Amino acid sequence: MSSQKSVAFRPNRAPTVELDPLSAPNVYYGQSHSKNKIARVRTYSAIVDTGATSGKDTLSGIKQPSGRRASHDVQGLQPRKFLINVETTLKSLLDREDTDGNYQITIEDAGPKVLSVGTERSGGINRFDIRGTYMLSNLLQELTLAQDYGRKNIVLDEARLSENPVSRLARLVNDVFWPGLTRRIDGSNIAKVGRDPKDWTPDPRPRIYIPHGAPEQFEYYTRVAEEHPEMRLDVQWLAEECDNDEYVRDLNAAPGLLAVAMEEYVKDVDTGERDFRGLPFIVPGGRFNELYGWDSYMESLGLLINDRVDIVKSMVLHFCFCIKHYGKILNANRTYYLCRSQPPFLTDMALRVFERIQHEPGSLEFLRLAILAAIKEYNNVWMSAPRYDPECGLSRYRPGGIGVPPETEASHFVHVLTPYADKHGMTFEQFVQAYNMREVVEPELDEYFLHDRAVRESGHDTSYRLEKVAANLATVDLNSLLYKYEADIARTIRHHFGDKLSVPAEFCTKGQVPDHIETSAAWDRRAKKRRNLMNKYMWSEEKGMYFDYDTVKKEQTGYESATTFWPMWAGAAAPRQASVLIANALPKLEVFGGLASGSEESRGPVGLERPNRQWDYPFGWAPQQILAWVGFQRYGFEEEAQRLAYRWLYMVTKAFVDFNGVVVEKYDVTRPIDPHKVEAEYGNQGSDFKGVAREG
Repeated sequence: MSSQKSVAFRPNRAPTVELDPLSAPNVYYGQSHSKNKIARVRTYSAIVDTGATSGKDTLSGIKQPSGRRASHDVQGLQPRKFLINVETTLKSLLDREDTDGNYQITIEDAGPKVLSVGTERSGGINRFDIRGTYMLSNLLQELTLAQDYGRKNIVLDEARLSENPVSRLARLVNDVFWPGLTRRIDGSNIAKVGRDPKDWTPDPRPRIYIPHGAPEQFEYYTRVAEEHPEMRLDVQWLAEECDNDEYVRDLNAAPGLLAVAMEEYVKDVDTGERDFRGLPFIVPGGRFNELYGWDSYMESLGLLINDRVDIVKSMVLHFCFCIKHYGKILNANRTYYLCRSQPPFLTDMALRVFERIQHEPGSLEFLRLAILAAIKEYNNVWMSAPRYDPECGLSRYRPGGIGVPPETEASHFVHVLTPYADKHGMTFEQFVQAYNMREVVEPELDEYFLHDRAVRESGHDTSYRLEKVAANLATVDLNSLLYKYEADIARTIRHHFGDKLSVPAEFCTKGQVPDHIETSAAWDRRAKKRRNLMNKYMWSEEKGMYFDYDTVKKEQTGYESATTFWPMWAGAAAPRQASVLIANALPKLEVFGGLASGSEESRGPVGLERPNRQWDYPFGWAPQQILAWVGFQRYGFEEEAQRLAYRWLYMVTKAFVDFNGVVVEKYDVTRPIDPHKVEAEYGNQGSDFKGVAREG
């Protein structure tokens, strides 16, 4: 009797070892299907179609016995699982539900929003209805991932389809998006990442430039090129004065990657052979292979939440390498960015890493390196001509460079350049060549491209706040960041280096003596001075906001931008100013999805002749939201910070639920239904995918 009971209850027992139903795709669809796995795997060959009849082939191609009718499954005590034939279920799902044919299932599709699938416990005989946009789109995503891993048939946990969307999005960021956006540069991938899609030359090939201070990398890449001639890898030394305008312009005839930091490791434990490999970093989107500037800081905030301190530490080391060898944190590590930097976030980024690793060996040396690099960047870039304005004492985005920005096709500026080509009786191509080589001189065009490059250096490309004036502006955002540099450096020298930091030769700027001592008092004075200058030139008591200051016109621009909150993030605003900002600026910029980049009034009318710019109203970006939240919390405005955070996260999550897991770089924060649909230049990174978003 007891034996019979044992047999009767055996099917309902959970396996001794059960795979986590919410494990990462490489585990769920990869490792769990290993051919060497002895335990029960998640691969089956049978599945029953809703319309299966006696003796008729099912979707899996397996005939079912006659006389057995499918019925709907009743939920038991065990979590529900489904037997799925990937190819046939995917085809059926898309045929029924993807009515607009974009390989996504969204609220805009007009399908029945229900699909019946077979359950595992019944061997595929009993059916269960997957209903609603969210679960069906999750089914599409899971089937697409299973296909990526070569799976023909799977057991699929219902938990993956009905997962709380906030949990699902957080899990995808950690398990899928970060791995999909991780890059490193070394011999294993230089043939791919060294080839530039923006290389418009007749013979594009992978190419890397090595600074003279890194001879070990030149030797390494030369060896890679010799061992793999099929790569056609071109390894070049970079000139020591590598940000000279003419030199950088001439490199456009042979553009390439710029080397970043590498580490030495033991390649063969038995022989002790050592080699080099690239340190990892995160790119802002799947189409990129370069290390970008302030994108890396924003990415680091999420990486730290997901305990990926290793990658953030590596990115800090990359930036220190760039400052040491190229004089600045580059817009990105390509030759045509040698004259252009990005918004400076290094000190905050390094201090966040140090906080997590301070008990590890070498942590203080890591912090020392980062602070020395930040000091060099501060002096070499932001407090030197042409970015520093000696008259007002504030800094500007004002990079060097000659001619048409080479990272865009010349045709990008066809509407700007054609009148000049006509004026000189040249073809478009002839004029671009002559202008770049200074064979023709056009001061107005020089001014246009000066501001265009400055907009790109600011990271806010593009915006009517900056258009045709960027290089003249001491912006609120840049000077807030430099105030944060000054305050961070002062505090770090005081608390971690005994109030004396010796600066070695490689981190000295022109006119400095090697091993001179930096003290906290000097940096405290710099911070106090900058705060006073920001109050004098940028703060409007009448409007209760910070505004950019035009160093040529000697006046505030009056453009209402979300960057008005950056002094709160940096700690540069007085408590009274913070209260005034909350009362005056917040109502102008707060909308459905959080903060708009600027006010509609400041942007002005848009149309065919004056199109939307992606860093203006009605668009919002994560960096603007995050810096505002942190600033509000810093000054005690917890309720406002939480409200704004909820607005943004609700909007992002709702679009994620309704539009097949979409996560994009920017949103129209005034649109409650489909905020990811953005009509602005450069499109919207993250929205163009089939089946499943792999990078976000």
